[in-house]
Amino acid sequence: MAGLTVALSALTWPLGGRWRWVPLLGFVATFLLSAVWGAGLSLAGLLGALLLVGGLGALGLRDSALTGEVTGLRQVAAALQGGSGRLVEANRAEDIVRAGVALVAELGFAPHLAYVGYVRGLPQVLGARGAFAEYVHRPIFPAGDSHSVQADHALADEVLALLPPEARGEHLSVPVMGGGHDLGLLVLSRPGVPFSADERGLVESCACLMGAQLGQWEAICELRDANDLTLRSLGAALERRDDETGGHTMRVVSASVRLAQALGWDEERVAALRRGAYLHDLGKLAIPDRVLHKRGPLDTEERRIIESHSVIGYNLLQDLHFLPAETLDLVRHHHERWDGSGYPARLRGHDIPEAARLFAVVDVYDALTSARPYKPAWPRAQALQELRAQAGRQLDPHYVAAFIRMLEAEEQDDVRLVS
Repeated sequence: MAGLTVALSALTWPLGGRWRWVPLLGFVATFLLSAVWGAGLSLAGLLGALLLVGGLGALGLRDSALTGEVTGLRQVAAALQGGSGRLVEANRAEDIVRAGVALVAELGFAPHLAYVGYVRGLPQVLGARGAFAEYVHRPIFPAGDSHSVQADHALADEVLALLPPEARGEHLSVPVMGGGHDLGLLVLSRPGVPFSADERGLVESCACLMGAQLGQWEAICELRDANDLTLRSLGAALERRDDETGGHTMRVVSASVRLAQALGWDEERVAALRRGAYLHDLGKLAIPDRVLHKRGPLDTEERRIIESHSVIGYNLLQDLHFLPAETLDLVRHHHERWDGSGYPARLRGHDIPEAARLFAVVDVYDALTSARPYKPAWPRAQALQELRAQAGRQLDPHYVAAFIRMLEAEEQDDVRLVS
C-alpha cells in the first residue's frame, strides 16, 4: 500500500493544487479502514504510515510555500514592470512623484507610504498612501522652525510622527537621489513585521528609478530656464533697436500669459505662448533702419518689407528644435486677422493658430495704448472700444471678450487694494 501511495504521488505531484494530496489522503483512509476491519494495527505499520504521511505532507507544505513565494515574486515583477513604465513616461515633476509612489505602493510592502520632497527648501509630503495621505502638500515642520532640512537625519522620525499611534510600527526610510544630490525621502510604515533586506533592496531600486527621473526633470527645467533667458535677451535686443516700442515685449508677454492662465491653459501651452511673445517681432532685426524707423507713411514696397518680418522671424527660429510648434506658429501668424485680411498667409477664423489669435488681441491693445511718433497713446476706454469694434472682424471675438473681462477684473482688484 505504501509503495502504491508513493507511486501515485509521483504521478499526481506535477498536477499541483489539490490533486497532489489525493494519494496521501487515500492512503490514510485505507490504512485506518483496514485497522478497523480487523487487519490489525502493528507498531511498525503505524510508524511507517506516520513517516510516509509526514514525509509527503512536509514535501507538500514546502512546495506550497515555494509556490506562494513564486507567486509573490511574480506579483512584484508585474508591479515593477507596469509601475516603472508609468514612471519613465511621466514628464512632469508631479507626475513622476505620483508614479513613483504608486510603484512602491504596488509592491504591497506597507499600507502607509510617503514621499517627502523639498519646496523652497522646506520638506513637504508630495505624495502619499494610507494614513500619510491627509498630509500631502503640508510642510513637515511648522513655519519658522529652524530645522536643518536636507542634512537633517531625523526627518524620517518627523514624518513618522505624523501617523496616528495605531498606524505606527516597523518603518523603512530610503533616500531619493538625483543629479548628485538629495531630492527627497521615501518613508514606509507597517505594523508588526520588520522589513527584510530583499524588501529594502526593491524599495531602493524604485527610489533609484524615481530619483533618476526627477533628476532628469530638474535638468530639463534648468535647460528651459536657460532657453527662456536667452529668448528674453533676444526680445530685449530687439527693443533696444526698435526704440519706439520701449517695454512693449515685456508688456505683451505678461498680458498674454495672464490671459492664457485665466482661460485655464496648461503649463506647457502657456510656456509656448510666453516664448512666442518674447520672439514675435524677432524678424524686425532683419528690417533696414530706413524702413523700420521711417517717420512718415510707408509706400507699397516698404509695407511689403515690414510685413516680411513675421516670416523672417519664423525662418530664424525654425531650426531651434527646443521651440514647440505653437511658438513658431505665433511668430509667423500673429498678424493674421479673423476676416482673412492679415499676413503672411491670409488665414481666416479658426484656421489661425490659437496662440496667434490670443496674442493678436494683446498686441493690438498694447499698440493702441502706447505712444508712437505718428500717434499719441489712446486712453484705456477708447482702446477697449476699438477692441470691441474689431471683434469678429480683425480679432477673435472669444479672446477679445476674455481679455476685456480679465482687464476689468484686474482693475477691480486694484481698486480693492487701494481702498
